[in-house]
Amino acid sequence: MQKVTFHDHRPDNLSFYDAVIEGLSRKPKSIPPKFFYDERGSMLFDRICEQPEYYPPSVECRMLSRLAKEIASLTGVGHILIEPGAGSATKVRLILDRLRPSAFVPMDISFDYLKSVTRELSQEYPWLPVHAVHVDFTHSLPVPEEVPPGRRLIFFPGSSLGNFRPHEARSFLNLIRDTLGDDGMLLIGVDTKKKESLLNAAYNDAAGVTAKFNLNLLHRMRKELGADLNPDTFDHRAFYNARAGRVEMHLVSRVEQELRINGYSFHFSEGESLHTENSYKYAPEELMEMARNSGLTPVRHWIDKQGLFAIYLLMAR
Repeated sequence: MQKVTFHDHRPDNLSFYDAVIEGLSRKPKSIPPKFFYDERGSMLFDRICEQPEYYPPSVECRMLSRLAKEIASLTGVGHILIEPGAGSATKVRLILDRLRPSAFVPMDISFDYLKSVTRELSQEYPWLPVHAVHVDFTHSLPVPEEVPPGRRLIFFPGSSLGNFRPHEARSFLNLIRDTLGDDGMLLIGVDTKKKESLLNAAYNDAAGVTAKFNLNLLHRMRKELGADLNPDTFDHRAFYNARAGRVEMHLVSRVEQELRINGYSFHFSEGESLHTENSYKYAPEELMEMARNSGLTPVRHWIDKQGLFAIYLLMAR
């Protein structure tokens, strides 16, 4: 018997319109990367994960498959398993049979996509109660009342922590600590610092899927907000900023132009950019220091043989 519930915790701060107006009014212009993820954006990101240049998904999946038994021996079984930003739930499938959680709580910002993924997952794992939550997980991690009491394990793969600026990452780890309660655990995948050439290639795949993903933000603005703009007048640009320790993604205007939305007008000079994403990279000692400062004690961490990616198991003190 399938056990699935859906919970809509869409907060006021999820307003795409407000974020766009505020972001375009800034100098420099920027919009948070969480707004990439409408249904089409989520599907495009799944395609990014299939590109040969974008190493994190394949490396992390190989690591999780190899480490699943060891991870389960360290965490135990029967936790309440919570996954913020669950997306396609591809990676959690690699550990579900070993962890045998008593309930699974996937959270995502795209409700339609979350519903589709959750229904597929429940058919594959009919023994698993699933409580899907539509939420902006960067601000809250609401666990539905239907979820039974028990130790909690938060699964946060994909180096999504890198999308937060460092002070935001610390705040998010504090939120995770509060959600876990005492003796809960966090299993998190984080991208490492490495050669600039590898990082630049990862965010500029030859097939142009990352470019489509980035430009989809403009298509979404036109479709949902009635924005008067031509996405073809912008280029995707991504590069590693070594000083800041992050990959940056931008949409760069090819021409001088005005972007209009609901009576607002925003001027773009030729070559001016709209900053759409940061992806910070962390050395192990940097990540573990930040975790300790948030009340999370490192239990064990693993790095693949090439040093491309790391997985950390942390316990709430």
